[in-house]
Amino acid sequence: MPVRERILYVGCEGESTEPDYLRYLNGRFGNGERGNPPFRIVPVFEKDGLTPERVVDKVNVKADGDEAWALFDRDRHTKIPQAVADAAATGVELCFSHPSFDLWLLLHFQEFGGKQSGSSENVKTKLRKAHLAFKKFDERNDKSVKGPRATALAGKAVHAITNARRLVSQCEHGACKAAQAKIVETREPGGTVVRSGPKPPERWAARSGHAPTCPVLDRDPSTDVWRLLASLGITKDDEP
Repeated sequence: MPVRERILYVGCEGESTEPDYLRYLNGRFGNGERGNPPFRIVPVFEKDGLTPERVVDKVNVKADGDEAWALFDRDRHTKIPQAVADAAATGVELCFSHPSFDLWLLLHFQEFGGKQSGSSENVKTKLRKAHLAFKKFDERNDKSVKGPRATALAGKAVHAITNARRLVSQCEHGACKAAQAKIVETREPGGTVVRSGPKPPERWAARSGHAPTCPVLDRDPSTDVWRLLASLGITKDDEP
């Protein structure tokens, strides 16, 4: 029996980088020909971007009870705890990045460490040096991940996952372990994912492998985007 396509809605803080990357995942892995089950991500975003709490709200509305994820950054946002609480109450999976989603892109090329205190400048500087395609990333407001930039990421997904998991285990809290991460919920027949019922925010935020007692805002640097790829079964990406 053919495996049904899994459809998931992913809310994005940004209007360019994150949606572009999700479309890249659809194009490279969505048909299931690289060993993962077939899927289709529906990016949910707005022109000029969304705050974290609005990301959760908007993807909830769009998904209408179906599988939903929320991608948002630390940056300088003040209502991240509210976003986490709202996600925990409604079963929206979290992809939180500290300081920003740009860290996830950088991890495709190299390891990274050291507190960034919400600033992405160091991450962007290293990303521009990591590959020629990203040399002018975020110059003249160009944060797209298309064409040569998408091509530069090809073959490096597993490397990025490994580097992101390493950041969890290196967290200064001391009790955070990537091996503790929760990847997927129980699936119904046909490949759909059953949303979890309401959970305490600290428990929901711990699905990334960080300890429940590790405050979200203290996870510096870190990115949970690896959980999305692991959930989709992307465990092999060794060809450009």
